[in-house]
Amino acid sequence: MICCLNPECQNPQHPNGTKVCQSCGTQLGKLRNRYRPIKPIGGGGFAKTYLAEDADKLNELCAIKQLAPSFQGSWQLEKAKELFEQEAQRLQQLGTHSQIPSLLAYFEEDSRLYLVQQYIEGQTLKTELENFGPFSEQKIWELLLDLLPVLEYIHRHGVIHRDIKPENIIRRTPQLPHPPTPLKKGLAPAAAGGTAELAGELVLLDFGVAKQQAALAVGAPGTTIGTPGYAPAEQMERGEASAAGDLYSLGATCFHLLSATHPLELKNRHGYGWVYLWREHLRGAVSQELGRILDKLLQQDCRWRYQSAEEVLQDLHSRPRRPAGMPLFPHPLPWPPAKLWKILLPAGAAILLLGAEICGSFRYGVFPFNPIFLIIGQPSRIFLKATLSGHTEPVLSLAISPDGQTLASGSVDSTIKLWYNYAGKERATLTGHTDWVRSVAISPDGLLVVSGSLDNTIKIWDLATGKQKTTLKGHTGSVWSVAISPDGETVASGSNDRTVKIWDTATGTLKNTLTGNTNSVNAVAISRDGKTLVSGSNDKTVKVWDLATGKEKTALLGHTGEVKSVAISPDGQIAVSGSNDTTIKVWDLAAGTLKTTLKGHAGAVFEVAVSPDGRTLVSGSLDKTVKVWDLATGTEKFTLLGHTNSVNSVAISPDGQTIFSGSRDSTIKIWRMPK
Repeated sequence: MICCLNPECQNPQHPNGTKVCQSCGTQLGKLRNRYRPIKPIGGGGFAKTYLAEDADKLNELCAIKQLAPSFQGSWQLEKAKELFEQEAQRLQQLGTHSQIPSLLAYFEEDSRLYLVQQYIEGQTLKTELENFGPFSEQKIWELLLDLLPVLEYIHRHGVIHRDIKPENIIRRTPQLPHPPTPLKKGLAPAAAGGTAELAGELVLLDFGVAKQQAALAVGAPGTTIGTPGYAPAEQMERGEASAAGDLYSLGATCFHLLSATHPLELKNRHGYGWVYLWREHLRGAVSQELGRILDKLLQQDCRWRYQSAEEVLQDLHSRPRRPAGMPLFPHPLPWPPAKLWKILLPAGAAILLLGAEICGSFRYGVFPFNPIFLIIGQPSRIFLKATLSGHTEPVLSLAISPDGQTLASGSVDSTIKLWYNYAGKERATLTGHTDWVRSVAISPDGLLVVSGSLDNTIKIWDLATGKQKTTLKGHTGSVWSVAISPDGETVASGSNDRTVKIWDTATGTLKNTLTGNTNSVNAVAISRDGKTLVSGSNDKTVKVWDLATGKEKTALLGHTGEVKSVAISPDGQIAVSGSNDTTIKVWDLAAGTLKTTLKGHAGAVFEVAVSPDGRTLVSGSLDKTVKVWDLATGTEKFTLLGHTNSVNSVAISPDGQTIFSGSRDSTIKIWRMPK
C-alpha cells in the first residue's frame, strides 16, 4: 500500500503503483525518494503520523510525522513550527535511550515539515486499558519502576516532557526468539512452553510539547500547554513546567489506569482538588505504600510533590516487604512501630498513651498492646475517647447539635448518620441523596439537619424523626458547604457552580444568589449575629458578604492555594481559613486585614473550627492529623494522631470539651479535652 500525505484527504490509502490519489488528486510517492508512507496511524492538534517503510534499510518500518496544523493564523503557525522543530531536537538529543524513539530524519518537502522517527511496535497504555480494564496495583508498581528511570534520564538532560498520559506511553511488543508454543488450557505462558514475559518495556512517546528546562526562566513562564486532567495547575494556568509537573502527570496517569476514570472527569467536578479524592474512585483498595506515593505525586502545590524521579525511585525501592495481603498492624499507624519508638523516645520527649484497649499483641510489631491514640510532644490532657465506625466510605462532614447530644456525619457513601454523641452509638441513617454528602449542619434550635451533596441538591431533615422535609434545587454544580443562620430562618450554600445561594429555611425558596467567585465555592460560614457571611473558594480568596443584601464587602487575599474551609469566631471579629497551601490564616473581619498565618500542617487544611469561647482553633488536614491551636497567640498546642488517612472534617462540642474528627479512613474519632 501507499498513502496520500494530503492531511485533508478522506481516503488516503491506495494499492502500490498508484501515482495519483484517487480521492484528492495529490501526487503519490516516496519522501526524499526513500520513505514510503503506508497508512495513517495517529494525529493530534498540529501533526499527523504515518506508518512508513525505509527503502534504504530493506523496507524497515518507521514513523513519519507531518506538521499539519488544523488552525490558521501566523502566530499559531509559527508556534507550531517551533514546537515541531523542538521535538526533532529532543529526539536527536534523547533518542539514544532504548525507551525513547530515535530521530532518523528531519526535513522540508513540498512546503511541509517532516520528521522521521523509529517505529515502536506495540500498544499504548490507553489501548491496553480499553482492552483489558483497570490495572492491578502490581502493574502500577511495574509501570513506575519501568518509566521513572526514563523520566530521570530526560530531566537529567534538562528536558520537561509536559504531556505524559496513557496515549503517550506504549508497551513495546516483545521480540520473541522463537514462536511460542500454543497455550494449553489452564497454563500460564511459561508453563506452556512459550515466552515467560509477555509484557514488553514501556516507551515514552510524543515529545511535541517537550521543553528545554533552561528556557523556563523564573518569572517568565512559558506557553500554557498540556492535556487537561493530566497536566498540573501551574502548567495549565501559568505555563510553568518542571520535573515535579511531569511527576504529577505520571501520578494522574497511574490513577487513570487504576480506576478507568479520566482525571478530567473529576477535575470538571471538583477542580484541581480532585487529587485529594482519588481513592474514592478506585475499583478496589490500594496498599498504604502505593497510596502514599500517589498522594505525593498528585500534590496540588508543586512544592509538596516529589521534586525528582530519583526521589520516587528511592521510595519505591525502600518500600517494606511483607506477605501479600498481610497488614502491618491490625490497626494501621502513621509510622512503623520501630520508627515510632525512634521518634518518640529521644531525651525530653513525653509520650502519653491513655485509654488503651488490650486486644492482643501485634504479629509484626513491637507493642504488646494496641494503642488507640498517640499524642506527641508535651504532656497532654487531650485523649481519644471513642472511634465510631459505621460509614462504609470516607467521612466528609460533621455537625453537633446545640445540646451536644447528637452528632451528624455526612459521607461519600451518600448517607447522613446520626449518633448518640456521649454513648457513641448510631441512632439513625438518613438516605435520599444520590451522591456524596459533602456538608451537614444542625439548626440552632436543634430541630433540623441540613445537608449539601454532590448531587447538586440541599436537603432539610427533621432531626428528631430523621425524615426528609424538603429538597432545595437551584445549584448547577456540586454543593460543597452549607450553613444555617443563628435564627434558623436562612440556609447558605456554596457550590461548584461558583455561587453562594441564600435560601428561606421554612419555605425552601431561593432568596438570593451571590456571585463574584471565579471558581468553586468550597466553604461558607455565618456570623453569630447573622449579619455576615464568609466564603472560601478555589480561586484562593476569602470573601466577606453582607448576608441581608448579598453585597460583597471585601475579599481577603493571601492564600496561594485553594481555600477549603472557613470559620468565624463567636464574637464575629475574626475569620479563619484553611487552604491547600497547608496554612491557616486568621483575619480581622472589621479591618479586612491578615492578623497571622499558622504553619504546621504538612498537607492541605481541609477543615477549621473555632471553640465556643473563641480561644481554641481546631484543624484537620491531608497529613492525617488534627491540630489544636491557641487562637490568640497562634501557637500550636497539640497534635492528635490516630487517623490512617486525611482528616476531612472537625467539630467542637458546645461545652468546648470534646473534639470530633471525620476522616477518609471512614471513621469518626471523639477526643476529650478537659479543662
